[in-house]
Amino acid sequence: MLSRLPRVSFGTQVLIGLVLGVVLGLVARATGASAENPTWLSQTLSIIGSTFVTLLRTIVPPLVFLAIVSSIANLREVTDAARLAWSTLLWFAVTALVSVGIGLVVGWVVDPARGAGVSAADAAEPSRTGSWLDFLTGIVPANVLGLSARGGDEGSVSLSFSVLQILVLAIAVGVAVIKVGREAEPFLTFTRSALTVVQKVLWWVILLAPLATVGLLGNAVVSYGWTTIGSLGRFTLAVYVGLLLVVGVLYPVLLRLHGLSVRQFFTGAWPAIQLGFVSRSSIGTLPVTQAVTERNLGVPRAYSSFAVPLGATTKMDGCAAVYPAIAAIFVAQFFGVSLGVTDYLLIAFVAVLGSAATAGVTGATVMLTLTLSTLGLPLEGVGLLLAVDPILDMGRTATNVAGQALVPTIVARRQGILDRERYDAPRQGDPWRRDERDADEPVAVGG
Repeated sequence: MLSRLPRVSFGTQVLIGLVLGVVLGLVARATGASAENPTWLSQTLSIIGSTFVTLLRTIVPPLVFLAIVSSIANLREVTDAARLAWSTLLWFAVTALVSVGIGLVVGWVVDPARGAGVSAADAAEPSRTGSWLDFLTGIVPANVLGLSARGGDEGSVSLSFSVLQILVLAIAVGVAVIKVGREAEPFLTFTRSALTVVQKVLWWVILLAPLATVGLLGNAVVSYGWTTIGSLGRFTLAVYVGLLLVVGVLYPVLLRLHGLSVRQFFTGAWPAIQLGFVSRSSIGTLPVTQAVTERNLGVPRAYSSFAVPLGATTKMDGCAAVYPAIAAIFVAQFFGVSLGVTDYLLIAFVAVLGSAATAGVTGATVMLTLTLSTLGLPLEGVGLLLAVDPILDMGRTATNVAGQALVPTIVARRQGILDRERYDAPRQGDPWRRDERDADEPVAVGG
């Protein structure tokens, strides 16, 4: 009897989760829930969403390490692997440069500081700042696991990891495997086997995405609402217009120039983009981004398992290009500082190179402080924008994730290694069906 019931695709499940999340969030707010006054419903939404993100973040360190070590070893079978890596970095820079240009143009046209409902009393320096030395200190692994500890209240200790440090460590180990040669084959066999196990666990976690979407989006509505947009309406509008131009104009143009279907790209990358929007974490979305890049967009695993983790730490068109450009214009206008041609060139320079310099402490706030300090603008201006930062962060992260899937796809197309059959395949049917080319793993497709 149950077998006769129509199956709901995974993409449809997530869309249902988006709608339910908004509805339940609005219901919670209507019953008095807020960030300062949680209720049972808002707490339930928060726990569901945060648990999913925690699970994703837990799987990231072993996934990144194992995947990069395996992929570097596999690059022995890829012609011109060095050119592939340099092409990736080049396209990271090109898309970041165009994105920051879009941000500057939108900032000039929209005039984001006009009519802002904030005052000088709202100005405050952020708790975290970015500097060019962060890249040099952040790139050196503090330990073999890339972990750092921070003391909390009542003697508690919280652990965090640096994807950049794990990336550097994995690259070093991968190169060492190639140099050692045949004697490293047992280690490489273990690495590949462990990677298969980790990926299986990952798919179990991803299956929870529809439920997690309800919690993540519902909690966002409860915590931030939409009334905070009012005081910074023009600024919020400017940022989202800039992000939409990058995702809706720049990326499609690049895809069409390379003979790729725009619809196929976005339907293929959609599971990662929507998860990035609700989770507000490129690192937490990394496993899904890598999965859709390989299985939906046809990028070879040997390349994607290197390019996507690298992009998750250094490829941030939303956080490192569009947002800092518009925010810098806002801060300059608010404090009455005129920006010249040199200042705009500096903003572009920071957008292209700054995301790497802050990769060890990623975040739009850190990136903005780096931009403001480079221009000589007061860092207190960051405090003016904190009220709408969570709302903006959804769009910024979705843009980041879209770019992290786009660049490997374009580079693979240019190098002639893109699986066009997989890229052009219909995005219908069972999203977790087995595929004859990857029979031991499910295939994720957009819904």
